[in-house]
Amino acid sequence: MDLLTRLVDKGLRGESATREEALAVLATSDDDLLAVVAAAGRVRRRWFGNRVKLNYLVNLKSGLCPEDCSYCSQRLGSTAGILKYGWLRPQEAAEAAEAGVAGGAKRVCLVASGRGPTDRDVERVADTIAAIKDRAPDVEICACLGLLSDRQATRLREAGVDAYNHNLNTSEEVYGEICTTHTFADRVRTVRSSHEAGLSACSGLIAGMGETPEDLVDTVLALRELAVDSVPVNFLIPFEGTPLSENWTLTPQHCLRILAMTRFVCPDVEVRLAGGREIHLRTLQPLALHVVNSIFLGDYLTSEGQPGAADLDMIADAGFEVEQAGEPSLPEHRRTRDGGTAADAPAADASSDTAAGSQASARTDLVALRRRGAGTGLPPNA
Repeated sequence: MDLLTRLVDKGLRGESATREEALAVLATSDDDLLAVVAAAGRVRRRWFGNRVKLNYLVNLKSGLCPEDCSYCSQRLGSTAGILKYGWLRPQEAAEAAEAGVAGGAKRVCLVASGRGPTDRDVERVADTIAAIKDRAPDVEICACLGLLSDRQATRLREAGVDAYNHNLNTSEEVYGEICTTHTFADRVRTVRSSHEAGLSACSGLIAGMGETPEDLVDTVLALRELAVDSVPVNFLIPFEGTPLSENWTLTPQHCLRILAMTRFVCPDVEVRLAGGREIHLRTLQPLALHVVNSIFLGDYLTSEGQPGAADLDMIADAGFEVEQAGEPSLPEHRRTRDGGTAADAPAADASSDTAAGSQASARTDLVALRRRGAGTGLPPNA
């Protein structure tokens, strides 16, 4: 297929697919799926070899968020039966993080619900980072606390945060359809603030919210223009009690096409298989490892993932290796500071069926609410 040959050649040189090429990837047929995965796999191996980076989530504060993001189980008005609790004490968070590190995680992602942190909250996170580093000095720390000011971004960097996550989630054109309490521009501003403070910028998307292929492509192109280092690709978890609970449009095949499109647009960037992979990819998860180079280990914020041991078995069985502490995650040309992962690319301004082919049927039985780990008395899944 001329398209795939061209995309591989560009990807091996670190060049991004065009908008038209990215749309063409999403439009490929199920008959061509293995060819698409194989082509994306060549680009993935060029920049990341056979390594898989493991990331572990710690939900520092769960539920009761004042924002109205339609996809979120923690949103304003959500009736999802999730865990709800206030800020974890630093030692509680450190214990949760330690379980993830013991399971093989190289990076711990500290997440808190809410519009954005107060300065006091930032200091809470700083204390938590100190407690985590005391137990695991080499672990990378990513924070995800909502909208962030320039000063707060700088303070987090000083406290030992390596990266900041703030997803764009969807395209600017339709962002107002999924959230009214903040804007796409607010999210872009936070990504830029974190990057300018010297933090590695982590920002991704959520597929399956009713967006068009054009929306998906435009979101990934916006992420490329923002020069982010890590792109988490989430697939909507349709929590009961949220506005998007009926959105079961993704098929495993289309999820793989979305991942491949992201790899072709962002050939030399960490592409992370994130929330919803177990629900929507199901038995095709191992194929995704040939496209992505990073996954979350164990559970998510408010839903359960597959057992951590199963993640490790999947990686080994697919012929990949877990990326080790101290091993650079990004290609050398994208690293600009010792041990860091800030990209050197310049920053820039930044009603249809999601699935190609048959629409997936609702599988509400696959959504398991988290009932273990942080905020409970039960051991975490790592």
